[in-house]
Amino acid sequence: MKIATYIITGIALIILIFNVTKIDVEAPLENDSYTAVITSIAAGCAILIATLVRVVRKIDRLANK
Repeated sequence: MKIATYIITGIALIILIFNVTKIDVEAPLENDSYTAVITSIAAGCAILIATLVRVVRKIDRLANK
């Protein structure tokens, strides 16, 4: 599970970086830029969720000792 969270985080980070480069700063909520913004937010959420899963599993291991 630990390796899976790192893989998910890596893929989400690549997607996040790619989509941030596609955002038009002057009109971020129009056409393809809107899709890039939404996908960047989704990738950020995926990174956050994977990090939370790692932290919760670490806390669970420490609590069971």
